[in-house]
Amino acid sequence: MTKPFDATLKGLLEASPTDWPALAGYPVAATAVIDADISTVSGAADKVLRVQGPPAWIMHIEFQTSPDQTLPRRVHLYNGLLENRHELPVRSVVILLRPQAELSNLTGVYEGQFPGEAPYLTFRYQVLRIWQLPVNRLLAGGFGTLPLAPISAVTPAQLPGVIEQMKERLRGQPRSQVSNLWTATYLLMGLRYEDALIERLLAEVIAMEESVTYQAIIAKGEQRGALREARKMLLLQGREQFGEPPPPEATATIEAIDDLERLEQLSLRVLRATSWQELLDLPRPAPRRRKRTS
Repeated sequence: MTKPFDATLKGLLEASPTDWPALAGYPVAATAVIDADISTVSGAADKVLRVQGPPAWIMHIEFQTSPDQTLPRRVHLYNGLLENRHELPVRSVVILLRPQAELSNLTGVYEGQFPGEAPYLTFRYQVLRIWQLPVNRLLAGGFGTLPLAPISAVTPAQLPGVIEQMKERLRGQPRSQVSNLWTATYLLMGLRYEDALIERLLAEVIAMEESVTYQAIIAKGEQRGALREARKMLLLQGREQFGEPPPPEATATIEAIDDLERLEQLSLRVLRATSWQELLDLPRPAPRRRKRTS
């Protein structure tokens, strides 16, 4: 998952870990965040929880905002490594935050098999598509998952009512908690809605100019503006370097990047690349077959 949303969602999860097994439909139980590092491979799973039993078990969560064909295989890898490390059964849950992350291979089942043979491996995982979840389920759930409500199964016309219900739920809560939750809400709404709509809906929050919430929202807005400019510049640089407009798959890949550092690296790499495919590690188009002449 890309960095801006990574930090926000991990913060929500760390603040209210018990809310996330409940979001996935599992019984509420004492839950704690544990180390997500997997020392035998490069990197780490997005977030890992230990849920008390009986029996105790591990909940492995992968947040996703953009398409990734390797996701089922990676989830299977992390699941096995986490089970080996913690010696507990592991449930893996993929949380798709927007429709752009959807792929046909995200079926909840990953199979390994040789051509013409029965699968030698069948691994099952859960997929939660936030835009399909009933909004009332999130409005009535824990505070840790409340900022997901505006990007659940709601229409733009329903959003003002959703925001009002969120305000009602947060009334009387500690100011620092309210600030963090509105900041997360603002950022997550950016996955689906235009800035003007978000700012109009959150005008009352943004009006608190001296609040921590306001300052955090401004910072997030500046970050998103920088991302838009970096994507635009990369597309212009590529068009100039390669002498052709980007193919649809290149445009989609660049628009899905929410990591400013990654975009800056690509802006340097474009000077050495010879094609959009080389720049973005995309499959090269198959050569066209010549038609036979009679």
